[in-house]
Amino acid sequence: MKDVIESRKYDAPTPANETESGFRKIFKKLGPGLITGASDDDPSGIATYSQIGAHFGFSMLWTILLSYPLMGAIQEISARIGRVTGRGIAGNIRKYYSRWLAFLIVGLMVTANIINIGADIAAMGSSLKLLIGGPALLYSAVFSLISIYLQIFIPYSKYVRYLKWLTMSLFAYIITVMIVKVPWGTTIFNTFIPNFSLNPVYLTSLIAVLGTTISPYLFFWQASQEVEEIKTKDEDEALKKAPEQAQGQIKRIKIDTYIGMAFSNLVSYFIILASAVTLHLKHVTEINTAADAAAALKPLAGEFSFLLFSAGIIGTGLLAIPVLAGSAAYAVGEAFRWKIGLEQKPRRARNFYSVLALSIILGLAIDFTPINPIKALFWAAVINGITAGPVMIMLMLMSANKKVMGDFTISRGLKVMGWLSTLVMILASVGLFLT
Repeated sequence: MKDVIESRKYDAPTPANETESGFRKIFKKLGPGLITGASDDDPSGIATYSQIGAHFGFSMLWTILLSYPLMGAIQEISARIGRVTGRGIAGNIRKYYSRWLAFLIVGLMVTANIINIGADIAAMGSSLKLLIGGPALLYSAVFSLISIYLQIFIPYSKYVRYLKWLTMSLFAYIITVMIVKVPWGTTIFNTFIPNFSLNPVYLTSLIAVLGTTISPYLFFWQASQEVEEIKTKDEDEALKKAPEQAQGQIKRIKIDTYIGMAFSNLVSYFIILASAVTLHLKHVTEINTAADAAAALKPLAGEFSFLLFSAGIIGTGLLAIPVLAGSAAYAVGEAFRWKIGLEQKPRRARNFYSVLALSIILGLAIDFTPINPIKALFWAAVINGITAGPVMIMLMLMSANKKVMGDFTISRGLKVMGWLSTLVMILASVGLFLT
């Protein structure tokens, strides 16, 4: 039945302006998937990919090809749940399964998000210090206040445009590769031929790639943004209420998600490649933060590469912090059944915005403590590893449950890819503890 409904005719809106360029037309249609994918390449992720490229050179480029279909499948499932039900993931877990399970999962995710926010804010402050000098902590505080202000006082329908354009900052890493000398033969070989090793450090790095690429907060964010799109567009409804919209919306989700995840993985690939070419080949193999990577690039790849890399860290941080804090606020709000949404006025959704602001403030507070941000990120990865498996199992159960999805349960092919992604993440989580 689901495949029949998905193939129904849907009267899509008339294209905006026939004279617009093809890029602008496509870009305007992209939304939650693009922003979700781009936010995955946050400063913490950049640090992880830079470390892998610096330490292992070209030998782990193949991992990006592995992660793309797994990431795409689970994000599409997350988006479908939001669009079909009109609720986010936490809200559906509470409604159809257990509120205590929802509280547990949300608590773990929020803890990991706060640690990630702290690391990202610190990286942004350090990057601006590299560019213009001055106090990194002050810059971190300013970035935090800017993020809080924009999310609370700018309506979602306007704010989402700002987030979409911030995704362009990721092109900095693609351009960086284009201006350095790349041994393309070695690069292509290592991209398509896995160079697998049972070395514990290699295995830990493989787990880090998967854990950085496939993260619980991304599931919650994309589902919540589909719900937000329903609320902000008069013509849109949850598909359970408006099945005639199914063909157009499910097609849009597929395109949006897979383009967004392709962009995310392409940038991850180029960060590893840039670090392999500029750092590993010059015997710089230890990078702890994204700012370290930017600083190391300067004498090896020139001023322009350094500027691009540093500016990219700031741009991706401004994109990722709203997603990390926003996904925490959506999840907590749904678990407690508060009024939620970035389109809401602050006085109408005080609890929602309080969680959002508090997540950023607590993240910033970490930077003023003796806590080592790298060690904190390790524990965030552990928490994400603990959380990812159970959340993905819940996603798979919900997406196949007719009580939750009605006639829009996922197809067999998507189910296979979703369970494969879940299995890989569970094995990665187990591997994290073993290594």
